[in-house]
Amino acid sequence: MNNSGRVMLLIDADNVSADVIEQAVQRTMAGHGAIHVRRAYCNAEAAVKHQALFKRLSVRPMVNLSAGKNSTDIALAVDAIDLVIAERPDLVVLVSSDSDFAPLVIRLREKGCRVCGIGQQGKTGEETTAVYDEFIDLRHQPARAAARPTPAPAVKRPARAPARAKAAVAAPVAPAPPDDVVRILQALPEMRAGERMELNQAAEALRAAKLLGRGGSSLKLFKKHPEFFALTPETRPSKVQYLRAQAR
Repeated sequence: MNNSGRVMLLIDADNVSADVIEQAVQRTMAGHGAIHVRRAYCNAEAAVKHQALFKRLSVRPMVNLSAGKNSTDIALAVDAIDLVIAERPDLVVLVSSDSDFAPLVIRLREKGCRVCGIGQQGKTGEETTAVYDEFIDLRHQPARAAARPTPAPAVKRPARAPARAKAAVAAPVAPAPPDDVVRILQALPEMRAGERMELNQAAEALRAAKLLGRGGSSLKLFKKHPEFFALTPETRPSKVQYLRAQAR
Protein backbone atom coordinates (compact mmCIF):
# COMPACT_ATOMS: atom_id res chain seq x y z
CA MET A 1 0.00 0.00 0.00
CA ASN A 2 1.21 3.51 -0.87
CA ASN A 3 0.63 5.96 1.99
CA SER A 4 -0.19 9.10 0.01
CA GLY A 5 -1.32 11.28 2.93
CA ARG A 6 -4.64 13.04 2.47
CA VAL A 7 -6.57 11.71 -0.56
CA MET A 8 -9.49 13.37 -2.37
CA LEU A 9 -11.67 11.42 -4.87
CA LEU A 10 -13.87 13.40 -7.29
CA ILE A 11 -16.12 11.46 -9.68
CA ASP A 12 -17.73 12.68 -12.92
CA ALA A 13 -20.72 10.32 -12.53
CA ASP A 14 -22.29 11.54 -15.80
CA ASN A 15 -19.24 10.28 -17.69
CA VAL A 16 -18.46 6.78 -16.34
CA SER A 17 -20.63 3.74 -15.58
CA ALA A 18 -21.65 2.57 -12.10
CA ASP A 19 -19.30 -0.43 -12.04
CA VAL A 20 -16.33 1.78 -13.01
CA ILE A 21 -17.22 4.11 -10.11
CA GLU A 22 -17.17 1.14 -7.73
CA GLN A 23 -13.88 -0.16 -9.16
CA ALA A 24 -12.34 3.32 -8.84
CA VAL A 25 -13.23 3.56 -5.13
CA GLN A 26 -11.89 0.04 -4.45
CA ARG A 27 -8.71 0.69 -6.47
CA THR A 28 -8.03 3.96 -4.64
CA MET A 29 -8.63 2.39 -1.22
CA ALA A 30 -6.32 -0.53 -2.06
CA GLY A 31 -3.58 1.77 -3.33
CA HIS A 32 -3.70 4.52 -0.71
CA GLY A 33 -5.42 3.08 2.37
CA ALA A 34 -7.99 5.83 2.84
CA ILE A 35 -10.09 8.36 0.94
CA HIS A 36 -10.75 11.49 2.99
CA VAL A 37 -13.09 13.26 0.55
CA ARG A 38 -15.47 11.31 -1.72
CA ARG A 39 -17.77 13.24 -4.03
CA ALA A 40 -19.70 12.34 -7.19
CA TYR A 41 -20.96 15.07 -9.54
CA CYS A 42 -24.05 14.25 -11.59
CA ASN A 43 -27.50 15.34 -12.71
CA ALA A 44 -30.62 14.56 -10.67
CA GLU A 45 -31.50 11.50 -12.76
CA ALA A 46 -28.08 9.90 -12.20
CA ALA A 47 -28.23 10.73 -8.48
CA VAL A 48 -31.47 8.77 -8.11
CA LYS A 49 -30.21 5.94 -10.32
CA HIS A 50 -26.96 5.51 -8.32
CA GLN A 51 -28.43 6.31 -4.89
CA ALA A 52 -27.79 2.83 -3.44
CA LEU A 53 -24.26 2.73 -4.92
CA PHE A 54 -23.30 6.13 -3.47
CA LYS A 55 -24.65 5.14 -0.05
CA ARG A 56 -22.77 1.83 -0.05
CA LEU A 57 -19.48 3.47 -1.09
CA SER A 58 -19.91 6.47 1.27
CA VAL A 59 -19.76 8.82 -1.71
CA ARG A 60 -21.43 12.21 -1.35
CA PRO A 61 -23.54 13.05 -4.44
CA MET A 62 -23.25 16.64 -5.66
CA VAL A 63 -26.41 17.10 -7.74
CA ASN A 64 -26.25 19.58 -10.60
CA LEU A 65 -29.69 20.94 -11.56
CA SER A 66 -28.43 23.04 -14.46
CA ALA A 67 -29.11 21.59 -17.93
CA GLY A 68 -26.42 23.57 -19.74
CA LYS A 69 -23.60 21.97 -21.71
CA ASN A 70 -20.65 20.91 -19.50
CA SER A 71 -22.49 22.18 -16.40
CA THR A 72 -21.54 19.11 -14.35
CA ASP A 73 -17.90 19.40 -15.43
CA ILE A 74 -17.83 23.06 -14.42
CA ALA A 75 -19.36 22.28 -11.01
CA LEU A 76 -16.70 19.62 -10.39
CA ALA A 77 -13.85 21.92 -11.46
CA VAL A 78 -14.99 24.84 -9.28
CA ASP A 79 -15.49 22.55 -6.28
CA ALA A 80 -12.10 20.91 -6.83
CA ILE A 81 -10.25 24.24 -6.60
CA ASP A 82 -12.15 25.23 -3.45
CA LEU A 83 -11.54 21.84 -1.82
CA VAL A 84 -7.83 21.83 -2.61
CA ILE A 85 -7.42 25.27 -1.02
CA ALA A 86 -9.47 24.28 2.05
CA GLU A 87 -8.43 20.64 2.55
CA ARG A 88 -4.83 20.69 1.27
CA PRO A 89 -4.88 17.09 -0.06
CA ASP A 90 -1.66 15.35 -1.10
CA LEU A 91 -3.40 13.42 -3.89
CA VAL A 92 -6.47 14.21 -6.00
CA VAL A 93 -8.06 11.34 -7.96
CA LEU A 94 -10.36 12.43 -10.82
CA VAL A 95 -12.66 9.70 -12.13
CA SER A 96 -13.57 10.71 -15.67
CA SER A 97 -12.62 10.00 -19.29
CA ASP A 98 -13.27 13.61 -20.27
CA SER A 99 -10.40 15.52 -21.90
CA ASP A 100 -11.93 18.85 -20.78
CA PHE A 101 -10.36 18.44 -17.32
CA ALA A 102 -6.80 19.00 -18.59
CA PRO A 103 -6.69 22.67 -17.41
CA LEU A 104 -8.03 21.61 -14.01
CA VAL A 105 -5.35 18.92 -13.65
CA ILE A 106 -2.61 21.45 -14.41
CA ARG A 107 -4.04 23.95 -11.91
CA LEU A 108 -4.33 21.34 -9.14
CA ARG A 109 -0.73 20.31 -9.70
CA GLU A 110 0.29 23.97 -9.35
CA LYS A 111 -1.40 23.92 -5.94
CA GLY A 112 1.02 21.18 -4.84
CA CYS A 113 -1.08 18.03 -5.39
CA ARG A 114 -0.36 14.87 -7.31
CA VAL A 115 -3.25 14.22 -9.70
CA CYS A 116 -4.26 10.70 -10.70
CA GLY A 117 -6.90 10.01 -13.34
CA ILE A 118 -9.18 6.98 -13.58
CA GLY A 119 -11.22 6.48 -16.76
CA GLN A 120 -13.40 3.97 -18.55
CA GLN A 121 -11.56 1.83 -21.09
CA GLY A 122 -12.49 2.65 -24.67
CA LYS A 123 -13.63 6.21 -23.82
CA THR A 124 -10.28 7.84 -22.94
CA GLY A 125 -7.99 9.34 -25.56
CA GLU A 126 -4.19 9.47 -25.33
CA GLU A 127 -4.28 13.26 -25.11
CA THR A 128 -6.29 12.90 -21.88
CA THR A 129 -4.06 10.35 -20.13
CA ALA A 130 -0.84 12.26 -20.83
CA VAL A 131 -1.72 15.27 -18.65
CA TYR A 132 -2.07 13.28 -15.39
CA ASP A 133 0.76 12.18 -13.09
CA GLU A 134 -0.77 8.71 -13.40
CA PHE A 135 -3.77 7.38 -15.32
CA ILE A 136 -5.63 4.09 -14.89
CA ASP A 137 -8.10 2.69 -17.47
CA LEU A 138 -10.81 0.44 -15.98
CA ARG A 139 -12.86 -1.95 -18.08
CA HIS A 140 -16.66 -1.60 -17.99
CA GLN A 141 -18.07 -4.84 -16.58
CA PRO A 142 -21.83 -5.14 -17.28
CA ALA A 143 -23.81 -6.94 -14.58
CA ARG A 144 -24.23 -10.62 -15.35
CA ALA A 145 -27.34 -12.66 -14.71
CA ALA A 146 -27.16 -14.95 -11.68
CA ALA A 147 -26.06 -18.50 -12.46
CA ARG A 148 -28.92 -20.97 -12.75
CA PRO A 149 -29.02 -23.74 -10.12
CA THR A 150 -28.26 -27.28 -11.29
CA PRO A 151 -31.60 -29.05 -11.85
CA ALA A 152 -32.39 -32.09 -9.68
CA PRO A 153 -32.54 -35.49 -11.41
CA ALA A 154 -35.87 -36.11 -13.08
CA VAL A 155 -38.28 -38.43 -11.25
CA LYS A 156 -40.45 -40.69 -13.39
CA ARG A 157 -44.14 -40.24 -12.68
CA PRO A 158 -47.24 -41.96 -14.07
CA ALA A 159 -48.51 -40.43 -17.28
CA ARG A 160 -51.26 -37.86 -16.79
CA ALA A 161 -53.79 -36.32 -19.03
CA PRO A 162 -52.33 -33.33 -20.86
CA ALA A 163 -52.72 -30.15 -18.80
CA ARG A 164 -53.83 -26.87 -20.22
CA ALA A 165 -51.01 -24.81 -21.64
CA LYS A 166 -49.85 -22.16 -19.21
CA ALA A 167 -50.28 -18.58 -20.22
CA ALA A 168 -47.15 -17.19 -21.79
CA VAL A 169 -45.10 -15.12 -19.37
CA ALA A 170 -44.53 -11.66 -20.69
CA ALA A 171 -40.90 -10.73 -21.23
CA PRO A 172 -39.65 -8.03 -18.86
CA VAL A 173 -40.03 -4.56 -20.32
CA ALA A 174 -36.78 -2.62 -20.66
CA PRO A 175 -36.82 0.72 -18.81
CA ALA A 176 -37.69 3.73 -20.95
CA PRO A 177 -34.73 5.82 -22.16
CA PRO A 178 -34.12 9.11 -20.28
CA ASP A 179 -35.54 12.31 -21.73
CA ASP A 180 -32.28 13.48 -23.30
CA VAL A 181 -31.89 10.15 -25.14
CA VAL A 182 -35.49 10.43 -26.39
CA ARG A 183 -34.75 13.92 -27.72
CA ILE A 184 -31.62 12.65 -29.49
CA LEU A 185 -33.64 9.87 -31.18
CA GLN A 186 -36.33 12.35 -32.22
CA ALA A 187 -33.63 14.40 -33.95
CA LEU A 188 -32.04 11.24 -35.46
CA PRO A 189 -34.99 8.96 -36.39
CA GLU A 190 -32.80 6.74 -38.59
CA MET A 191 -30.84 5.66 -35.49
CA ARG A 192 -34.00 4.33 -33.82
CA ALA A 193 -34.22 1.83 -36.70
CA GLY A 194 -30.67 0.63 -35.98
CA GLU A 195 -28.80 2.57 -38.65
CA ARG A 196 -25.16 3.41 -37.87
CA MET A 197 -24.43 7.10 -38.43
CA GLU A 198 -21.33 9.18 -38.99
CA LEU A 199 -20.66 11.42 -35.97
CA ASN A 200 -20.36 14.55 -38.09
CA GLN A 201 -23.72 13.79 -39.75
CA ALA A 202 -25.32 13.22 -36.33
CA ALA A 203 -23.80 16.48 -35.04
CA GLU A 204 -25.39 18.50 -37.87
CA ALA A 205 -28.84 17.08 -37.12
CA LEU A 206 -28.41 17.65 -33.36
CA ARG A 207 -27.39 21.26 -33.93
CA ALA A 208 -30.42 21.76 -36.21
CA ALA A 209 -32.61 20.42 -33.38
CA LYS A 210 -30.82 22.76 -30.92
CA LEU A 211 -29.59 19.82 -28.84
CA LEU A 212 -25.93 20.66 -29.50
CA GLY A 213 -24.16 24.01 -29.42
CA ARG A 214 -22.36 25.40 -32.42
CA GLY A 215 -18.97 24.24 -31.12
CA GLY A 216 -20.32 21.27 -29.16
CA SER A 217 -19.11 17.70 -29.58
CA SER A 218 -21.61 14.98 -30.49
CA LEU A 219 -19.03 12.42 -29.32
CA LYS A 220 -19.21 13.74 -25.76
CA LEU A 221 -23.02 13.80 -25.86
CA PHE A 222 -23.22 10.11 -26.86
CA LYS A 223 -20.52 9.11 -24.32
CA LYS A 224 -22.82 10.23 -21.50
CA HIS A 225 -25.10 7.28 -22.31
CA PRO A 226 -22.89 4.20 -22.96
CA GLU A 227 -25.82 1.91 -22.19
CA PHE A 228 -27.78 3.36 -25.15
CA PHE A 229 -25.15 4.30 -27.75
CA ALA A 230 -22.19 2.36 -29.19
CA LEU A 231 -19.25 4.33 -30.61
CA THR A 232 -16.93 2.74 -33.17
CA PRO A 233 -14.04 2.26 -33.51
CA GLU A 234 -13.04 2.43 -29.82
CA THR A 235 -9.77 4.34 -30.28
CA ARG A 236 -10.97 7.18 -32.51
CA PRO A 237 -14.78 6.92 -32.80
CA SER A 238 -16.32 8.15 -36.04
CA LYS A 239 -19.69 6.36 -36.02
CA VAL A 240 -22.52 5.86 -33.54
CA GLN A 241 -25.35 3.33 -33.25
CA TYR A 242 -28.39 3.04 -30.96
CA LEU A 243 -28.01 -0.16 -28.90
CA ARG A 244 -31.68 -0.72 -28.09
CA ALA A 245 -32.44 -1.00 -31.79
CA GLN A 246 -29.92 -3.89 -32.07
CA ALA A 247 -31.78 -5.85 -29.41
CA ARG A 248 -35.08 -5.79 -31.33
